[in-house]
Amino acid sequence: MTEDERWELITRLDEELLVGGVIISEWCSFIVREADTAFAKGANLAAILTSTSGIETHLRAEYGEDRKQSLFDLIENSPIDSGLKSDLHKLRKYRNKWVHVGDPLDDSDIQIFPEKYEQELENMAFFAAKALRRTVYENQFI
Repeated sequence: MTEDERWELITRLDEELLVGGVIISEWCSFIVREADTAFAKGANLAAILTSTSGIETHLRAEYGEDRKQSLFDLIENSPIDSGLKSDLHKLRKYRNKWVHVGDPLDDSDIQIFPEKYEQELENMAFFAAKALRRTVYENQFI
């Protein structure tokens, strides 16, 4: 997929999911732009990590009473749709596999089958971009 095609996917997500207006913190807005840029440039792991950061930032701004809450707790304690909660947990767990690599020396699979991981990352990067938008567009006003 080209960079232009990736930007088009982001635009389509915005057109599909944003039907009103939203107010988000400037921190979150900055992170969303960074996540979008990473996705468009094909930096899939960076897009996943940054999208998850944007989700956490938004949930913390909207619903985080305790500044030390984990992402798990922010998701669980937020009054968001249960389907979105489920998707956010899926993304959180996937992100954790990359952020907290259990055995970095057990790398033969990624050496032998890098395309498997690249395809998986590309799919999850799009999933993350959509989850980010579903989260920040959760409370729209019309």
